[in-house]
Amino acid sequence: MDSPARTPATPETLFARLAALGIAYTSHEHPPLFTVEDSKRLRGELPGGHCKNLFLRDKKRNLFLLVTLEDRPIDLKSLRTALGAAGNLSFGSPDLLMEVLGVIPGAVTPFALINDRERRVSVFLDKKMLTYDPLNYHPLSNAMTIAVKPEDLLRFIRAGGHEPRIIDLEAPAAA
Repeated sequence: MDSPARTPATPETLFARLAALGIAYTSHEHPPLFTVEDSKRLRGELPGGHCKNLFLRDKKRNLFLLVTLEDRPIDLKSLRTALGAAGNLSFGSPDLLMEVLGVIPGAVTPFALINDRERRVSVFLDKKMLTYDPLNYHPLSNAMTIAVKPEDLLRFIRAGGHEPRIIDLEAPAAA
């Protein structure tokens, strides 16, 4: 018997969770951003690291969230070894993205892990990204950006039952 679909968390739910965890953030509203190019053009002058989030799956339907700096080139073929994927990687479909992380394309964020109650997603964070303070992500909506400290991002992810794996995307095995 299938369980009933759950309503995804809202930005307000996320903000309450951040407050409960004692995580401070700054929030910025802007027009909806769907791509890194949109973000660069419309975000204004937000300090810190700006990131992209790739929702991926392998041939065995294992799910991955790769969070990295926005300008980092990603080769999915070589990335599969770094992630421990079973075969080729591809992007998860919009339907799967909504089912598991509760967001639409363009709003993918590590904060969407709040919706992965079954912990289906393996989380990988770019080591270099974690050297930036603050880090900027959408808070479940691509019409906002919030900035958090790297250690608070890690605390949020762990508090939801995920253990982020830090990978060096500049290492030869990942390049």
